[in-house]
This record gives sequence, structure tokens and C-alpha cells, in this order.
Amino acid sequence: MATDRATCPPPVLLLLGAVAVLLSHYILDVASQIPDPELLPTDPPPKPDPLTSETVVFWGLRLWQVIGIFSMFILAIVITLCCIFKCRIPRTKKEIEARSAQREAAKSYADTLETVPPLSDLTEIPTTATSDAPALSTVSEQVQARSASQLPVVREEEDEITNPINQAEMG
Repeated sequence: MATDRATCPPPVLLLLGAVAVLLSHYILDVASQIPDPELLPTDPPPKPDPLTSETVVFWGLRLWQVIGIFSMFILAIVITLCCIFKCRIPRTKKEIEARSAQREAAKSYADTLETVPPLSDLTEIPTTATSDAPALSTVSEQVQARSASQLPVVREEEDEITNPINQAEMG
């Protein structure tokens, strides 16, 4: 009974095993080349419209309107700052030299004023020998003493007629 069994010769078994191994490698190679649907390339996104001056940017404003509003805002800030800080760029060499000379003159004048003694040291207040003498009146006291009715009336027509200098300029 043991001898009655049909057996395959060993070379055929080896050949069948080799075919099975090659077939499994071939199937794995082919299966790895099938792309995953999630990884497949998709269509590229559509290109955005080109940016022109008529492109609506936001709030329904076009690009040129937004640029205009922004530049007006910046210009207003610059003008305001220039007015507040009095920044002015001199245009000629003469103006630069004149400003420099003006600064030097102001500096030397300020230095001179620092060396001048106070007014109370320069003037002597007159003392009165007797208390019966009238007090000296100042100009401001005289002006305050005048009433509004005592102020002189200015007559322009008479001054123009009687003043020969004005007549020479007019003629």
C-alpha cells in the first residue's frame, strides 16, 4: 500500500515551488504599482483672476480706490507732522547759510544777555528827601488815568489831505 501511492518526482515539486514563488512576487509587484485613489493627482486649482486696477479688493472698493484712499491718508499725516514740527528743508545754499548765521546770531545774543546784570542793579530808585514831595507817576499810571472819552479821535480823511507825504505817494 505504501508502494501504491502516486508520488511526484522531486524536480516537478521544485519547479512548482519556483513557479509559485515567482508568481507571488509578480502579483506583489503588480499590486504595488496600482495607485491608491487617495494619492492620485488631482486637477490643479484654477488660476486666480489677474490683478488689475478694476479688481474689487474689499468692501466693494476697487484697487485704485483703495490705493488712492491710502495715499491721501499718508499725505495728510505727513502734512500734519510737517506743520506741527515746522520741518522744512532749505532749497538753496543761501538759505542754509542764512539759517546758520541766524542761529549763530541768536546764540551770541543769548550769551550776551546772560552777562547783563539784572535791571535792579542797573537802575537806582530815587529816594525822596521829604515825604511831602509828590510820587513819580509812571506812563502806565497816566494811561490808566485817562478815560475812554479823553482818547484822541483819529480822522483819516483830514490826515490824508494835510499830510504832503501821502499826497506825493498817491499822485
